[in-house]
Amino acid sequence: MAKILDLQAEVRTQSGTSAVKRMRKAGTIPAALYGRKVKPSSLQVHGKTFSKLLAGSASDNILVSLKIAGEEQLALVQEVQHDYLRGGILHIDFHAVAADEEIHANVPVTTIGEAKGQKQGGMVEAIHHEIEVRCLPKDLPESIEIDVSALEVGQGIHVSEIKFPEGVSCNLGGDVVIVMCEAPKVEVEPEPTAAAAGAKPAAAAKPAAGAKAAAAAPAAAAKPAAKK
Repeated sequence: MAKILDLQAEVRTQSGTSAVKRMRKAGTIPAALYGRKVKPSSLQVHGKTFSKLLAGSASDNILVSLKIAGEEQLALVQEVQHDYLRGGILHIDFHAVAADEEIHANVPVTTIGEAKGQKQGGMVEAIHHEIEVRCLPKDLPESIEIDVSALEVGQGIHVSEIKFPEGVSCNLGGDVVIVMCEAPKVEVEPEPTAAAAGAKPAAAAKPAAGAKAAAAAPAAAAKPAAKK
């Protein structure tokens, strides 16, 4: 299950480009908190602390307990904007959630085991790399593990065959295929086209007229001289 990580946050009183630049230079990251039952607010968090939290998470679904002015607010890290040119984080969006209300989240799929079909040259492929689940925040899994060891070539695993953790359900239909063991791919040589198959070999080049005369000359010279 996803761990709930503590994160200190402060209410941000200043706004504007110059204020944000000063914040980033001082090592803090601007952030925003919003949700269905909370008033949107501007926050700031310590840059190194959040970067370490982000690097240590095994899932994109990061659940944090924000400590704001002596109060706590459970929230999901909704979006992180990175500065790909200079490095670092530009902005964070937190989505406030309630501990007793279901949340919806996309959870990555991981496969375990070696499929029987792989020994026959097949390849296990994930048709869906993520599954949308719903659960209480405390039950949010870091990933959905699927055992593929029994898969034969041409077989797949459907949603109805997946054992989800307790308290977790899937929003997809039971007949949806999540993982498949594909047949080995055979490369087929391209067949010659009709035009190429019906083409006649090129005729041998005829010798030029001058060449014929030159070839005949030695033959004439080989005749014995007439007797006198």
